[in-house]
Amino acid sequence: MKAHPLAMITADEIRAARRILSTAGHLGEHVRFAYLGPEEPAKADLLVYSPGDLVDRRLRALLLDRATGRSHDTIVSVTRGVVDSCELIDPVSAGQPPILVEEFEAVQRIVDADEAWGKALARRGLTPETVRACPLSAGHYDHPEESGRRIVRSFGFHQDHEHDHPWAHPVDGLVAYVDLIAGTVLRVIDEELTEVPREPGNFDDPAYTGPHRTSLRPIEITQPEGPSFTVEDGVVHWENWTLRIGFNVREGLTLHQIGFRDRDQGRDRTIVHRASIAEMVVPYADPSPVRFWQNYFDQGEYLFGRFTGSLEHGCDCLGEIHYTDVVVADERGEPQTIANAICMHEEDYGVLWKHSDLFTGSNETRRQRRLVISFFTTVGNYDYGFYWYFYLDGTLACECKATGMLFTSAYPAGGREYAAEVAPGLGAPFHQHLFSARLDMAVDGHANAVDEVDVVPVPIGEGNPYGNAFTRRFTRLATEGQAARMADPVAGRTWRISNPHVTNRLGQPVAYTLVPEGGPALLADPASSIAARAAFATRHLWVTRHADDERYPAGELINQHRGGAGLPAWTAAGRDLDGQDIVLWHTFGLTHFPRPEDWPIMPVEHTGFTLRPVGFFDRTPTLDVPSSGAAHCHDE
Repeated sequence: MKAHPLAMITADEIRAARRILSTAGHLGEHVRFAYLGPEEPAKADLLVYSPGDLVDRRLRALLLDRATGRSHDTIVSVTRGVVDSCELIDPVSAGQPPILVEEFEAVQRIVDADEAWGKALARRGLTPETVRACPLSAGHYDHPEESGRRIVRSFGFHQDHEHDHPWAHPVDGLVAYVDLIAGTVLRVIDEELTEVPREPGNFDDPAYTGPHRTSLRPIEITQPEGPSFTVEDGVVHWENWTLRIGFNVREGLTLHQIGFRDRDQGRDRTIVHRASIAEMVVPYADPSPVRFWQNYFDQGEYLFGRFTGSLEHGCDCLGEIHYTDVVVADERGEPQTIANAICMHEEDYGVLWKHSDLFTGSNETRRQRRLVISFFTTVGNYDYGFYWYFYLDGTLACECKATGMLFTSAYPAGGREYAAEVAPGLGAPFHQHLFSARLDMAVDGHANAVDEVDVVPVPIGEGNPYGNAFTRRFTRLATEGQAARMADPVAGRTWRISNPHVTNRLGQPVAYTLVPEGGPALLADPASSIAARAAFATRHLWVTRHADDERYPAGELINQHRGGAGLPAWTAAGRDLDGQDIVLWHTFGLTHFPRPEDWPIMPVEHTGFTLRPVGFFDRTPTLDVPSSGAAHCHDE
C-alpha cells in the first residue's frame, strides 16, 4: 500500500478493518466500536521512511460488547488483512473504553423507567416527559458497588418545549447513578429541593434576543490571486513552513513533521516532529453531594474529535479558505465523513517590523501574516475551537477558543459558595478547562535539551552600585523528575528547548522557547480523586524521553480509571533527558468564575501558548519579505 504512513484514514480502510475483525470473530450483534483510529508507526520507522516505501497501514479499535460489558483492545493491519493483537481489557485495573453516543441516548430511557427518579421529579412538580437526562462520565470514587461496572451519572434539565434550551432549567439536588450494561439505575440521590429556574436561555430565538442590530457594515477579506499556501496529500507548504496534517477522533487535529526552510543556510530544518492536544479535563468546584464528582476528560472519556463540526464559510472561517474533510468510524464500524472539518487560511496580523531611522532617513514597515489551521468540536454544552498559528518569523502558537453554554445549577436565595448567579435563580459552578499539549520536539534534530529560564533581579552591591542590574538564570532540566515544573509569571519563566549539538554563527545552541501563559494549574486538593486521575494538570510542564507508547498524559483508558497512569507513572524512573529525544507536555487553560455576561451564550475565552525561535536563526528571518504587495508598506 503506497499511502504515506501518516495519511489520514480512509473510508475503505475503515470498511476493511471492520471486515477483518468480523472475519476473525471479534464482532457480533451487540459489539460496538468505542474507538477506531490510526495506529501510527514507530517514530524510528517514520524517520527512515522514503516516498514509495511499502507501508503497513494499521488501525486500533476498542470494541465493547454492550450485552456483557466485555471490551477488547485490538490492532488490525488493513494492509496484510489480519488482526495483529486482541487483548481483553480489565475494567478494574485498566479502566473502561470511552462512552458511546448510543449509551448516552439509552440513559434517557433508563431513568424514565426508574421509579425513584420518577418520584424525585414528582416531588418537584415535574414529569419524565419534560425532563432531559444529561448523562456524564462517572469518574472513580472507590464505590464498591461500581467496581467493574460501566457507570455514568445523570442530571436532569427541564425543557418547556421542543426548541427550549434545557441548560436554563437545571433540576438541582438530584442525580441518578446508571449501570449502562444492566440498563438500570443503581442509585438516586435526592438531596435538596430547589426551585427550577424559569427564565429561558434561548439565544437563537428572536423573541428572546430581540431584533438583530443593523449598524455593522460588511467586512470583506479577499485574496484575488488565491492563497499563498498549497496542500497536497495532507502536506502543507506556506512560505518557509512545511508540515503534515492528521486527524483522529481522540485528539482531533494533529500536526506532523513541522519544519522551516532556512534561506540563509539553504536547508530545511526540523522544529516539531508531532504536535497535538493530547488530553483535556474540566474539573468543577462544587463539593455538594450531587456534584462532587463532576470532572470530565473530553478526549479520553468522550472522544471529542468525533463531535467535530462542519465549518461554514463566512461564519467559522473568513477569507480564502481551504477545507479538509475527515473520515471517522461510527459505533458500528461504518465510515462517516465530516465535511469541512479542518479549516486553513491566511490572516493579516498587523505590523511585523517597522523602523524610521533618524540617521539614514530610511522608513520601512512590513506586515505580519500567519497561517491558521483549525477545527471546532462541541462536547455537550461547551464548544471548543483549536487554532494552530504559523508566523512569517518562525514563531508557532496554539490557541483554544472556548465558547458555548455554561453548565448550570440552581441558585437559591441564600446563594451558593462555589457557584455564581448568572440569571435569576440560575447558577453556574466554578470550574476549570485544562488542556495538555503534547509536543514531540525536534529542534534541528532529535537530540534536544531543556532549560528553565527565569529573570533574576540583582541587588545593589559590588558590580551593581546603582541597583539597575538584572539577569537570567538557566537551570538545566536533566531528568524527568526535575522536569515536572510550574510556571512563574513573576519570574517571567520560560522553557528553552535547544539542540546542544547544533550551534548558530555566534556559537550558541539553536533553540526554541516555550512561552506559557502561566494561569492556575489544577486547583483540586492533591489528595483528591481528580488530582490522581488528572495528574498531568498539576504541573504546567512535564518533559519525558520519547516512547512510542506514551501518547496520552493521563493514560490510555481514562473512563473510570482510578488514576496514577500516564505522566506520573512514566516519570517515576527519572530517565535522563539531556541531549535526548524528548517530548514536552504543557498544561494551559482557563479558570472560569462565570459572570452574567456569559449567559445565555458565552463569548469566546482564549487560552494558549507560544513557541518562539531564540538563536535558531542567524538573523531576522523576515528580511526577505517583499518590498511591495500586501505584506509590505513603504513610504517613498
